[in-house]
Amino acid sequence: MSKDGGDKVPAARIVRCPSCGKSTRYDATNPDRPFCSDRCRTMDIAHWADEGYRIPLKPENSDSDHEVKRHVDDEDEGY
Repeated sequence: MSKDGGDKVPAARIVRCPSCGKSTRYDATNPDRPFCSDRCRTMDIAHWADEGYRIPLKPENSDSDHEVKRHVDDEDEGY
């Protein structure tokens, strides 16, 4: 190592665990990242499995530009 500190290890990024809110390291030394522990990670996946989390959907009538409309030619009308 040099005396000028050129071989410093970068500081770990600290984040809050999404499950319990505890401060935890977000780097390779934490295999459960972004969670603080295996318990919190397991609780989160169980919450997803129980459909406790939901991804919001847009209301069906909010945007009519994405509707698929079929155009009928004169030849197709005689089914």
